[in-house]
Amino acid sequence: MRFTVSTFLFLILFSIFFSCARRGSPTGGPKDSIPPILVKAIPNIETVNFKEEKIKIYFDEYIKLKDLKKKLVISPPQKTDPIITPLGTASKFITIKILDTLEANTTYTFNFGNSIVDNNEENELGNFKYVFSTGTYIDSLTLTGSIYDPTIKESIKNIDVMLYEYNERYTDSIIYKEKPRYLANTLDSTLFDLTNLKGGKYLLIALKDANSNKIYEPKIDKIGFIEDTISLPTTLSYEFPIFKEIPELKVYPPKEASKGHIIFGFEGNADNLELELLTQTPENFNYVVNYEKDKDTLNFWYSPFEVDSLNFSVSKEDYFQNLSVRLRNSKIDSLKVQKSTSSVLHLLDTFSISTNTPIIKVDTSLIKIFDKDSLLVDFNTILSKSKNKLYINFDKKQNSSYNFEILPNTITDIYEISNDSLFFKLTTKSLEDYGNIYLNLVSDKQTSFIVQLLDTKNTLIRRSIIKNPQIVAFKNLLPGNYLIRVILDENNSGKWDTGSFLNRRQPETIMYFNKELELRANWDLNETFIIN
Repeated sequence: MRFTVSTFLFLILFSIFFSCARRGSPTGGPKDSIPPILVKAIPNIETVNFKEEKIKIYFDEYIKLKDLKKKLVISPPQKTDPIITPLGTASKFITIKILDTLEANTTYTFNFGNSIVDNNEENELGNFKYVFSTGTYIDSLTLTGSIYDPTIKESIKNIDVMLYEYNERYTDSIIYKEKPRYLANTLDSTLFDLTNLKGGKYLLIALKDANSNKIYEPKIDKIGFIEDTISLPTTLSYEFPIFKEIPELKVYPPKEASKGHIIFGFEGNADNLELELLTQTPENFNYVVNYEKDKDTLNFWYSPFEVDSLNFSVSKEDYFQNLSVRLRNSKIDSLKVQKSTSSVLHLLDTFSISTNTPIIKVDTSLIKIFDKDSLLVDFNTILSKSKNKLYINFDKKQNSSYNFEILPNTITDIYEISNDSLFFKLTTKSLEDYGNIYLNLVSDKQTSFIVQLLDTKNTLIRRSIIKNPQIVAFKNLLPGNYLIRVILDENNSGKWDTGSFLNRRQPETIMYFNKELELRANWDLNETFIIN
């Protein structure tokens, strides 16, 4: 075979390219999955008679601290947080500079949780603790348990678990003022493990601590507690709920939302709150008071008149307050009307129209409903207690259509504004388009039950209140997936009641059915829920 000059040059170039390609290709290899390993600590872990101001902890590779503020738990808590490095960079050691005055004869735990990770793959050194004692021995008692939130099915995370020592300084108000004696955190679990404790009697509480100050603030925190005194040592493990308390009633100064509309913000239980207008009013004066759904807001709607300010009194039992608001707004809200469904009216639903302002007059003679044969349909109306929703009830037939004709001036609001013409068409489905769920509730509990049917987003779809265990029927449901939740209504209030720390009252028990229900059209599901 003869080699030309061009062939020779081609081979040289090919060889150079292939060599470069080989040099640049990745070699691969197993992924690092080994977490950092502790090499040594100065002073040693579990040092006694500790008097140092600085601690150094060495590892076998470069590490970094991830989410340290969220995961580090120091027990007992310190008034002045220590300086811990590195932050934002990698290092082979951690430095802890103690700024607080340490208590005598006390075991301290620096629980880093899962915050220590290697620099490359972020493999976690799980639940790493540095422990020392300012006394002659290391306290070694433990307390374990778990926390749950009865209002949600999912597991809750990052809950602080605290022990307050029963001593001469203890009062029930200590949790509102001081940090606990011992502290742990559930991190990514529902379980807690308090370690290096000394013997004695304690109050055990749990906090969903909104601002991480380790002090209970009822306005923003959730709390859980064990009623009985915890005596250490113990072999018991504690499981208890966490909940949001209802704060004491407080009504805030009112604000003018628009002309003829005053809003009162409040916190606490405002049921049966009495609101009285003290300002003198004209003879034709109208007003409506209602609560805004899902908001801690009370609305005072009124027919406007010439005045610079309004004076009110609010009262409930022992609570009383005088409040006033200056009037500056000259714009009245325009009436807006919305129907409860866009096209399909389900057989068990009641059709309604809602308004953004209270309704004070309804002329039902201006409402007409025609069926698919253009025949008039009889109906009756109910105005809601809040005065902003008008229910129009009639006998619905399956696989039918209905035409609604709501003429002008059918409804008149607080400002004497009336609706324009409304025309719309609604249809109904057949019974075969729906499914039914029959739940056999079995229990020996001597209490009432609130059985709730939820969708997969925990939105309430239906509910049934029963006095005794029985079969509960949820009929004519749309196909889909559902959850079932049962509240043990111990005080027969017809709703779930939360707990109270000062009254040592736990929240009412909520139990979830152990599986998600898949309902098909023209299908019946029969399930049994046993509550012991």
